[in-house]
Amino acid sequence: MEEKMSTNGVEVKLDNLIVSSSPHLRSNETVQKTMLDVIIALVPAMIASVYFFGVRSAIVIATSVIFAVLSEWAFEKFMHRPVTISDLSAVVTGILLAFNVPANIPLYMIAFGAIFAIVIAKQIYGGLGQNFVNPALAARAVMMVSWTKEMANNFIMPGADAVATSTPLQTGKMLSVMDMFIGKMPGCLGEVSAAALILGGIYLIARKVISWRIPVIYIATTAILLIIFGKADVVVPQLFAGGLMLGAFFMATDYTTSPISAKGQIIFAFGCGLMTALIRVYGGYPEGVSYSILLMNICAPMIERFTQPKVFGVEKKRGAK
Repeated sequence: MEEKMSTNGVEVKLDNLIVSSSPHLRSNETVQKTMLDVIIALVPAMIASVYFFGVRSAIVIATSVIFAVLSEWAFEKFMHRPVTISDLSAVVTGILLAFNVPANIPLYMIAFGAIFAIVIAKQIYGGLGQNFVNPALAARAVMMVSWTKEMANNFIMPGADAVATSTPLQTGKMLSVMDMFIGKMPGCLGEVSAAALILGGIYLIARKVISWRIPVIYIATTAILLIIFGKADVVVPQLFAGGLMLGAFFMATDYTTSPISAKGQIIFAFGCGLMTALIRVYGGYPEGVSYSILLMNICAPMIERFTQPKVFGVEKKRGAK
């Protein structure tokens, strides 16, 4: 199709003019490809969990994923919605939920958590992109209230007796930095190996699946505030213990529940770090990451509202400055 357009008296020939509906900018990226990248990034932590906790961890992860996928399929069938399990988002939710529980958790509890994450925290609000909090963290919070004792128990490392023990954050006794960095310590399945989580996080940043802003600012804010609050002697172990690395790279960066704008992401990450440091130092709960991210998830729409870029070319109302 050939058209001519006049610009200041000069005719400009437009060849192959195409008229179509939005979107005009297209990308090869899909939800499935993005979720596959996240799964690949989680593989090192999965391998670490099996190495440190044994086959039981693989069973917990598999149970969580199966119930997450099945509950999404069943709910969408029941509600006569298009089935979306092929986008792999339910698989990611199942893995992340399993990463937030101990290896010795009864399987019916992780099954309940997976169903809650998908049906209550995700699908009941309209599915992927409509939930206002991270589904895996919402399920973990409910499980912590429902089964506090079971959620607090963790297997100790291979080479010792297979009995339940507490994490370094619970006891206040930090192990060597190297052991904590590698993952040779008690804890939930996916939080013990900071090395594996950082490796996965670097992969996501390199693939441009996530921005560096939220994880880097979140971790840095937590570290700086722990020093300010008088925890300078244990600040490095504090970063490696608990779910900080898991939360910073894989939970706080959730597209749906975090701001899109750069300024918004900075504020969001700072808020997560502030809440985590306050809970760990002054709260009655030794961890703090899950509740910090959930609280900031609720604040994300307000942050997005006040940090969205200005729209140019819009006529101001009369009397407006």
